[in-house]
Amino acid sequence: QVQLVESGGGLVQPGGSLRLSCAASGSIFSMNVMGWYRQAPGKQRELVAIITSGGSTNYADSVKGRFTISRDNAKNTVYLQMNSLKPEDTAVYYCAYRRVGVADAYWGQGTQVTVSS
Repeated sequence: QVQLVESGGGLVQPGGSLRLSCAASGSIFSMNVMGWYRQAPGKQRELVAIITSGGSTNYADSVKGRFTISRDNAKNTVYLQMNSLKPEDTAVYYCAYRRVGVADAYWGQGTQVTVSS
């Protein structure tokens, strides 16, 4: 079992920044993929960014150049630095963990990000 605890969401004005954190605990395997997904009201959950334990990253086109994903393997923690936030970034952001070679993922409880003036 893996537990994921997210933090850092909140209300921010357009153009502002937020940093999300997700700490993983439990049965963590060294080769894994962690990432962030989001779900806006009435929409499906979508990929925001993922990062492998080796540091390879992948971003949704909508956040490229604005969001940066990073991780601290010693702390089993992944971060999402979000800059130049837009109202369309408003969503519940979920942290995910998946062991390499395993299809199933673990999910955090979600943290609300609201971009509004």
